[in-house]
Amino acid sequence: MNPALHGGALALLAAALFGLSTPLVQRFGQGLGPFSTAALLYAGAALVAVFQRRNAAVEAPLRRSDAPRLLAMVAAGAVVGPVALAWGLQRTSGASASLLLTLEAVFTAVLAWRWYGEVLDGRVKTAVALLLAGGALLVLDQGLSGQVQLHGLLAVAVATVAWGVDNTLSRGVADRDPGQVVLAKAALGASVTTALAFAWGEPLPAWPAALALLAVGATGYGLSLRFYLLAQRRFGAARTGSVFAFAPFIGALGAFALGERSASGLLWLGGALMVAGVVVHLLEDHGHEHHHEALDHEHAHFHGDGHDDGHHLHTHTPMPVGPHSHWHHHSPLRHSHPHVPDAHHQHRH
Repeated sequence: MNPALHGGALALLAAALFGLSTPLVQRFGQGLGPFSTAALLYAGAALVAVFQRRNAAVEAPLRRSDAPRLLAMVAAGAVVGPVALAWGLQRTSGASASLLLTLEAVFTAVLAWRWYGEVLDGRVKTAVALLLAGGALLVLDQGLSGQVQLHGLLAVAVATVAWGVDNTLSRGVADRDPGQVVLAKAALGASVTTALAFAWGEPLPAWPAALALLAVGATGYGLSLRFYLLAQRRFGAARTGSVFAFAPFIGALGAFALGERSASGLLWLGGALMVAGVVVHLLEDHGHEHHHEALDHEHAHFHGDGHDDGHHLHTHTPMPVGPHSHWHHHSPLRHSHPHVPDAHHQHRH
């Protein structure tokens, strides 16, 4: 499959799972503290990750050198992000909060451009501008609804910044075993937020709410993160983030399905601008002659059976069937073809 289509399909699956989780967190997290809510969500993600570990020969394992990056991902994505979202969801409407999460794509794209040099052409910049304009309209809409509503939406905006940082950091471990990454991040995040919940004196959740949030965390945070990492592996952090921007619209539809009817004209206009931004971003087509430097790295890859991509032509005796992982060498190469910023196309422009 075309790497952009493959990556896009994985990102859309991740978006659907995460998008549906937002109105469910708002419903089942009512009356719970934000630290307790975050702890249950990532405990659920850790549980599902335990059952999703793949054979070590198939995926590249995490390394000791990944520890600083992983700890930063935990702080941003498993502590600040979910805590800010849980706090904000109790103080604003689920539909507007879901739509504002589209700004996560903006922060991810900008950070991927700054940190990894992923190309942002005029079309991508237009998409980012549309997303920002839509987010501004949502803030204005909630500001007109009252100060408490605005505070809730600003907390959701903090979550988008935290997850933008998390998404960009996770690009550095996208070629590692996704099951191992999800398990490590989720277990550490659940441990930290559980400790903070006890230190803050938050009340213990009732069993029905706890079980519901565990299930939401397993799908909307555990499975979603796994598919997100695989999408980043296929076509980079910025593009994965842009496709993932469909998650808020799925969340808004979920909020309406659950009975919320708080939409105003400004909310619909802001949502329309965000939809336009996502569509413009997805229409990008990038291809030119480029040079590959010599490279040695490890990640899951295929040989033969239609999977040859021009970068994994080394041989084995015997030739393995299906995906496998090992350190391998790429010789210098110059060619031209449509491409995306995956592990083999991170050149500067």
